Amino acid sequence: MSLHTPPLATVHRGAGADFTDFGGWEMPVSFDSIRTEHTAVRESVGIFDVSHMSEIVVSGPDATELMNLLTTNDVRSLAPGDAQYSCILAETGTILDDTVVYRYPERDGYLFVPNAGHGKQMADRWSTYARKRGLTVSIHDRTDDTGLVAVQGPAAIETVESVAAGSIAALSRFGATRTDIDGVDCLVARTGYTGEDGVEIFFPAEESTTVWNAFDGVQPCGLGARNTLRLEAGLLLSGQDFDPDDEPRTPLEAGLGFVVDFSKPEFVGREALRDLEHEGVDEQLVGIRVDERAIVRSGYEIFQDGDSIGHATSGTMSPTLGCPIALGYLDTAYAEAGTSLEVDVRGRAVDATVVDQRFLESLETTEETK
Repeated sequence: MSLHTPPLATVHRGAGADFTDFGGWEMPVSFDSIRTEHTAVRESVGIFDVSHMSEIVVSGPDATELMNLLTTNDVRSLAPGDAQYSCILAETGTILDDTVVYRYPERDGYLFVPNAGHGKQMADRWSTYARKRGLTVSIHDRTDDTGLVAVQGPAAIETVESVAAGSIAALSRFGATRTDIDGVDCLVARTGYTGEDGVEIFFPAEESTTVWNAFDGVQPCGLGARNTLRLEAGLLLSGQDFDPDDEPRTPLEAGLGFVVDFSKPEFVGREALRDLEHEGVDEQLVGIRVDERAIVRSGYEIFQDGDSIGHATSGTMSPTLGCPIALGYLDTAYAEAGTSLEVDVRGRAVDATVVDQRFLESLETTEETK
């Protein structure tokens, strides 16, 4: 099967980017070194092409009812221009995908953003449930028609302010507004996947080069830095930290209980999660600080005193913390912060410690107490 190419592929090749296959898309993994790109976002600003993400538009009289049925958070709480993080579940409570749901600021309806390669699957799912319930909705997969870039970092807001027709400085976290960038109508949302402030900008795909070039001089960043940044922030990666086939997990196991609103009378997977909430989970996601110079990869087994107690799902060398970090699932009895572990790294037992998965927040707390 041929890979999808982003609208900016030619621009990225001209900038010397290295490419990788991700979610069925040929995307830039790096432009410079991953450390250079990572540091730019942590200390100043960087721009990512994230047009591999899917975009589904849902509108019509019953749009809110359908969105609320198929996501775990409460869509009814969204005012125009609001967004929320949520999960999409199977009936069993297993996560099919995570997503951000946006209520349009200027018109009725919703935009939700599944992960790469999931657009058709989720559009079909929404259509199936709409037919089953007899709901009046319009559902469109706009992935191929939509460009998406993320401008992230401490200087992101002032950077976007400098090129946007309207001010975004007062935009709240998980807020969205309409403005022009170099004459292109854009939906600008104060969301991101790096642990830093910043925005994600949606626009017609044919205007991708115009919008990208509006940020000339900003460090371009690829998926390599996006991965190290999201891991430091303790953010999960669909298909790796959870996957309905290879890593089937519920939000309660994955540390995403905060996006499950049990006050809703109904959503797909609710009863399975309610039962699990009462019973308690056997395993849960934790942050892991590796106490030796060894990179932990997905699938590496985790032990204590020779007994297998879990496995890693993601790992990297943290440029900010200067040590290897990982996410993984452990038997609940071993999930408390401070627990000592060993990770099997290619046949060698490497010392590690359970820590708060929000690695950056833990670092900030430590610095404040010094």
